[in-house]
Amino acid sequence: MSDESSSPQRAAARNPWLFDTHELGRRPGSSLPLRRDLTVETALGVPDVVEVTVGSTITVDLLAESVVEGILMSGTATAHTEGQCSRCLDPVADDLEVSVTELFAYPESTTDETTEEDEVSRIVDDWIDLEPMVRDAVVLALPLAPLCSEDCAGLCSGCGVKWADLEPGHGHETIDPRWAALVQRLEDTPGGDTASGSDR
Repeated sequence: MSDESSSPQRAAARNPWLFDTHELGRRPGSSLPLRRDLTVETALGVPDVVEVTVGSTITVDLLAESVVEGILMSGTATAHTEGQCSRCLDPVADDLEVSVTELFAYPESTTDETTEEDEVSRIVDDWIDLEPMVRDAVVLALPLAPLCSEDCAGLCSGCGVKWADLEPGHGHETIDPRWAALVQRLEDTPGGDTASGSDR
């Protein structure tokens, strides 16, 4: 295998999450549109609640703009989510669109030299890794309690059946446990008129 085919640049070029900044160069004011369908390799979200599943696609529609301190990436990311309703536990699916904006600093720029490593994203060997930016934006936008509908009534606490599937007036009679033995005894008593008032 040749050195060229195994170079880091070649390997990076095969990763669709990476963006090559060579075409923009360090020319403030220049820009390039970027639209890609990116495959999710690690699920995003909370399993059995809501997540962007492995193998699904996140579509990014971005504009890369060269500025004095680096490359400004802005636009939208759209992902398909799956999970379950937090009230009735039915499966739910939705399409989520989030806005993303992030500055990727040039090496040795003022921003690069005056900020901590985790305070700003950076351009590494002329490449921008879009995955952390997109991942963070999508995860933060996921609903904490997904619903199948805003008016979902959830489940009956007595039998666990969806209220939407139950007849009107459905309910469960509750008996004070202190009276339960008496009620059971009355139910076991044979029927009939045993009152002595019939001789009245």
